[in-house]
Amino acid sequence: MEDSIELIIQDYGGVFPTSRPHPIVSACTGAVLTGLYGLWSVFTMPGFRKIPRHLKVPYLPSSKDQAQNVMKLLQGRRGRLADLGAGDGRLVFAASSAGFQCTGFEINSILVAYARSKAYWRRIPSSQVTFVKKDFWKADLSSYNNVTAFLVPGEVLGEKLLKELPQDALVISCRFPFPNWPQKSAAGSGLDQTFAYEINSVRSHLRKTEMK
Repeated sequence: MEDSIELIIQDYGGVFPTSRPHPIVSACTGAVLTGLYGLWSVFTMPGFRKIPRHLKVPYLPSSKDQAQNVMKLLQGRRGRLADLGAGDGRLVFAASSAGFQCTGFEINSILVAYARSKAYWRRIPSSQVTFVKKDFWKADLSSYNNVTAFLVPGEVLGEKLLKELPQDALVISCRFPFPNWPQKSAAGSGLDQTFAYEINSVRSHLRKTEMK
């Protein structure tokens, strides 16, 4: 029986190679993986530990199509815009180019510095674009009539927006729709889909729901 097993292993040695990877290849692979993890940590971890577990949201940059979908939903709008969890500022720069006065809230100091440097080199005045290193959960959003967010909407975020935003405010959520909120419109499809909500319509809908 043992002889048979040895013959099988020899016959299929080409299919099931028993040799180990070259030490240099293994070392290079490990270095690449370590570098990628380090880069991920630099961009996602600063300030991340300060947020309560149920409110944590990892950094996910908006795609080009997603930014275009946001701008479609903002057509005809004006005024001040707050981007919650602005990251590297992609949505902020897109909205500012359409004439909005934008504020990007971001707790990651690395991403804030990167976004500010992009604004500087593009010569965008601070009156048009501002990146604030601040937890948006602690920010007062009452002066913004446009809000964009690439987050997982939950009851806590919905309550904050309903409590603070003015009656004419428009909320745009990327990828993830707000549960139980009536949509004004949507743009795109799949992972790049965006959803728009009028705060006055949402408040009216929720009041009617509570009365039933």
